[in-house]
Amino acid sequence: VKTARWQLLIAVWVLTVFFFWIRSIKMQLILKKQDCKVGIATIFSASAVTSLYSMILPGLLSTGAKWYILTKDSGKGSNVLSSMVYNQLVTLFVMIVFGLAALMITNPVVILKTDVNNRWLLPLICGILLTVIILISLLLLSSRTGGKIIDGFGFLLRPFPLKIRQKGREILDQIITFQTAGAGFHLKIASVTTIDTLIGSVIIYVLSARAANVAAPAGVLVWICAAICVLGRVPISVANLGVREVTLIGLLGIYGVEKSQALLMSMILFSTLVFMAIIGAMYQISWAASSKKSVPSQGKSVQ
Repeated sequence: VKTARWQLLIAVWVLTVFFFWIRSIKMQLILKKQDCKVGIATIFSASAVTSLYSMILPGLLSTGAKWYILTKDSGKGSNVLSSMVYNQLVTLFVMIVFGLAALMITNPVVILKTDVNNRWLLPLICGILLTVIILISLLLLSSRTGGKIIDGFGFLLRPFPLKIRQKGREILDQIITFQTAGAGFHLKIASVTTIDTLIGSVIIYVLSARAANVAAPAGVLVWICAAICVLGRVPISVANLGVREVTLIGLLGIYGVEKSQALLMSMILFSTLVFMAIIGAMYQISWAASSKKSVPSQGKSVQ
């Protein structure tokens, strides 16, 4: 901790706010496709409040706050849900694709094993997964084949209870809306996602690593960042605590990074969520204060 470069922490926080704002611009483009007119500032505030609720709600469950705020502003709940589902799918697609590509290039098996015959196995598996994910995504977003793919996912929901099947089917049906959006729209959103989520997150990871004196190649941080991003969507921990620490300590340990350094890097990354949660709390307090002021004024007008 004494050797940490804390001046980089400010840069990490500033960049976090900046890339959150870029994501808000992207979300506005997606919402416009659904005829939802929502301001960038409103989307940014909803994202900040979501960060606040992610401190107590695991995984994607915290996004319910964002859906409520955007629905209240636009009055179109199903359209907002459709946009949020699409945004999450594009984000996961970009992170998984680039994460697998980075894993193929860096290939940590080279460090773990000296047997040359086994070094090709991980890149091969990643290549197969990468091909399958790209093909499924293209077929899913195609107006010709998308319906059949969604029916296939719906079939996989059959073993689950009725309520889960209904909710899962509702989410799958929302995807159909974007099958007629066109390749240009999908490419534009994927490009912005690459900038605001992939490149933005990797920059923050690199700065956090430098702040904690962690020496790891940028390519390694790409697939570690992607892995934590995907695991963070699963409702298994609050604020990604535990998942982020175990992942960083375990994976960076392959490259000789001390546990204390990996843990410090994790805490720096966690501080970005806390920083956005504080901004979200400020929005909540501001909204609560303005609503209290509006109640007396409404009472006077009635009199």
